Amino acid sequence: MIKDITIGQYFPGNSVIHRLDSRVKILLDILYLVIIFSAQSYTGLLVSVLFMVFCYILSGIKLIMILKSLKPILPLMIFTGLLNLLFIKGETPLFQWWVISVYPEGIRMATFMLIRVISLIVGMSLLTYTTSPIMLTDAIERLLSPLKKIKFPVHELSMMMTIALRFIPTLVEETDKIMAAQKARGAELDSGGLIKKAKALVPVLIPLFVSAFKRASELATAMECRCYRGGEGRTRLRQLKTAPRDYIAIIVMLTLLAGVIVINCFPILP
Repeated sequence: MIKDITIGQYFPGNSVIHRLDSRVKILLDILYLVIIFSAQSYTGLLVSVLFMVFCYILSGIKLIMILKSLKPILPLMIFTGLLNLLFIKGETPLFQWWVISVYPEGIRMATFMLIRVISLIVGMSLLTYTTSPIMLTDAIERLLSPLKKIKFPVHELSMMMTIALRFIPTLVEETDKIMAAQKARGAELDSGGLIKKAKALVPVLIPLFVSAFKRASELATAMECRCYRGGEGRTRLRQLKTAPRDYIAIIVMLTLLAGVIVINCFPILP
């Protein structure tokens, strides 16, 4: 599962999705979140899911990446599904044992929430898959630039967010190496009960934290040696510029939002 974590990875490409302005992509992601949470029926969610699958095909990102992005959050999805399944009550239970009762309404809500969570993760992952960390930093800084008037550290915040995303794959790779090294020394990381597995992770977490702090210190030193100064006066190799395709993408997303709202009023599926 460690190797399947793809959050924060960037896959270079020259597709239409890759060439969109990074500021526009962030706004489109926010609009997609609004669409997901605006959908009140399976029809609306299905339309949003199909649209995101189309975006993945358009970007050239393999659809298998969708499954890889979902695998690490599988426990959260199961927990969310069980909560809705067991605590949503209805009129006639389909299954009843002791204090556990399962209703059709609970099954419907659990399925609905799982599809919504999947759509959320898949949509957010596409942003980092098709946007380089540098462009993401510049986009966040430009979008939050009005906050500079109240002395808000916009550049520092955007830089920290991007570095955090950028180092997720590095930490995942480091974790995999540490686990392999511990297994070579005879550590049993995959056997035993939950408590035993939790205790077995201690020899993994300690060197991982040491390595993370060491990498952070080396990064800070490297930036200081290169006389890095963010904020005012900083020049950029690539300037953010909007193109007609960006406005077309915004119009398409707004049309999708309007369509989902209409579907809420006249749902085909409940």
